[in-house]
Amino acid sequence: MAKQSAGILLYRKIHKATEVLLVFPGGPFFSLKKDAGKWSIPKGEFTEEETPLHAAIREMEEETGFRPEGDFIELTPIKQKSGKIVHCWALESDLEVTSIVSNTFELEWPPKSGKMKSYPEIVEAAWFTFEAAKAKINERQLPLLEELQQLMHR
Repeated sequence: MAKQSAGILLYRKIHKATEVLLVFPGGPFFSLKKDAGKWSIPKGEFTEEETPLHAAIREMEEETGFRPEGDFIELTPIKQKSGKIVHCWALESDLEVTSIVSNTFELEWPPKSGKMKSYPEIVEAAWFTFEAAKAKINERQLPLLEELQQLMHR
């Protein structure tokens, strides 16, 4: 069975525009200098012992320090290049990005050096209009933005 992830796509309405929250991953493989296509919804893997929605809520809290609550809108799952299935829920909420606190993970870096380093799971979170988000988000997650945008225009 393919690995699975679950996440939350927060959105807010500012004036007459809708914005979505995306996060930039931490670790040595990503650089904010080359960020197009690297931003993501806050998400993470889960096992059969956990429901996808519970995992999405847990991952959002781990990566941002914010525990989402409210009327979740289930979006159509997508498949990443790796084959991983990503389940996503949209939720209207206005999160102050300056208050975000990410958990960390350990990684041997440089590879085969025997040195473990700690990295935050995310290094930045930001609100984007749909058009700006489409240029920033991982291309395989683009259908999540498009589905939410369609729902907002009904």
